[in-house]
Amino acid sequence: MPFPIRVVPHQLLEPGAFVARLPRPLAEIATPDAIPALARPGASAPLAPSDEVKQAVRDLLRAGGFKPSGRSKPASEYLIGAVTEGRFPQINALVDTCNVVSLHAGLPISLVDLDRVTGELAIQIAPAGTSYVFNPSGQLIDASGLLCLCDGEGPTGTPVKDAQRTKTHDGTRAILAIVWGTHALPGRTAMTTRWYRELTSLLEGVILEDVALG
Repeated sequence: MPFPIRVVPHQLLEPGAFVARLPRPLAEIATPDAIPALARPGASAPLAPSDEVKQAVRDLLRAGGFKPSGRSKPASEYLIGAVTEGRFPQINALVDTCNVVSLHAGLPISLVDLDRVTGELAIQIAPAGTSYVFNPSGQLIDASGLLCLCDGEGPTGTPVKDAQRTKTHDGTRAILAIVWGTHALPGRTAMTTRWYRELTSLLEGVILEDVALG
């Protein structure tokens, strides 16, 4: 039975999602050679970012009143800048795979440790006054008007920064991936999610599961 996520109606949002389960803790899973190769400048991929994609993603985030600029820009824009400057992050097999897909697709992607979420999950626009911690030092982001994947405690994943409390760690065994796509880019969410699943399937022993969005 597919993993369920409630999606609050939105005029632009077209999410993609899947679950990945590991046979061992994440720290023991090697990153396939194909993944870091995709983070090199000029790497060949089935998708490529563009100004059209960048604008469509920003419009998606603005729809709820959020301002996607500066430190609050979509995570995919950060990755494009990082590879250009030769500082593309290498963290673990799951995060690295997520990042190379987001880099080439130009779509933000959230990665959430399923064992750290509580209650039912829903994708919705955060109400005014919503904030959450996004890094180990305890920094907060104002998520008012931002699209969020929420659990019983609040935001877990967003197109800008995922919540620190549900990020992957050395002991992670199961994750939920959310591709933040938009109807303004027909077919791109499906292509991105399909390719993302293909790359994730390269991880040793991983089991992929469908998600029911509705």
